[in-house]
Amino acid sequence: MVHPVKTNRLREIWKAGAAAVNGWLAIPSGFSAETMAHQGWDSLTVDLQHGVVDYQAMIPMLQAISTTGTVPVVRVPWLEPGILMKSLDAGAYGVICPMVNSRQDAQNLVAWTHYAPRGTRSFGPIRALLYGGADYATHANDTIVTFAMIETARALDNLDDILSVEGLDAIYIGPSDLSLALGCKPVFDDVDPPAAQAIDHILARARAHGMVAGIHNGTPQAALARIRKGFQFVTVSSDARLMAAGAQQVMAAMRTAPEAANTLR
Repeated sequence: MVHPVKTNRLREIWKAGAAAVNGWLAIPSGFSAETMAHQGWDSLTVDLQHGVVDYQAMIPMLQAISTTGTVPVVRVPWLEPGILMKSLDAGAYGVICPMVNSRQDAQNLVAWTHYAPRGTRSFGPIRALLYGGADYATHANDTIVTFAMIETARALDNLDDILSVEGLDAIYIGPSDLSLALGCKPVFDDVDPPAAQAIDHILARARAHGMVAGIHNGTPQAALARIRKGFQFVTVSSDARLMAAGAQQVMAAMRTAPEAANTLR
């Protein structure tokens, strides 16, 4: 019996006009990924670019996410066909690709993530069949989600050319790299005015093209403000940052209590 392909909840959320809340995984651990997945995120992104995760570590992380309804996404290290195809074969239902700077870059991204005749993705969905279902290959082109990261001055110059590429589903803003490209301090939330203007411009053009816009955030407050502006995919913090923040809260409470005067430092 052929089971129907697993739907991509991100597409369902966007079709309803809502925003998806995405978590970020930088720690190479199936257990931490499973713990994060059980907290109710709409999607979780395994970061192969700046996290300390490699492909072998990613597999048990994707398996852990699969114990929930959370959508597995992978940010690949670069615009390179091999890792894009292997990430999709591993069961990623979305890929975020950094440093997409031109129409050609965007066309390559779409080609390498879609099967013929729409693209040139090689066939071998070894784990994607287990995650997506036996008819995964039939529906993969319309199921997986492809994000192009907009984070350079060159990408800004070529923005409309990038956004007009057929088959590209969404763009994702990296505020830190975008800020650096514009001569500003690299932060997620309280970006300098030139970066803030660029972010608003990217969002406006994406919406004009009917494309989903996503962005990285450091806090829930920043993510909620960006949803109000029209972003439909917001990342909030990361597993490593959340672990550090939680530990800091515990230690701050312990060290500032009156009883702490009797503890060794």
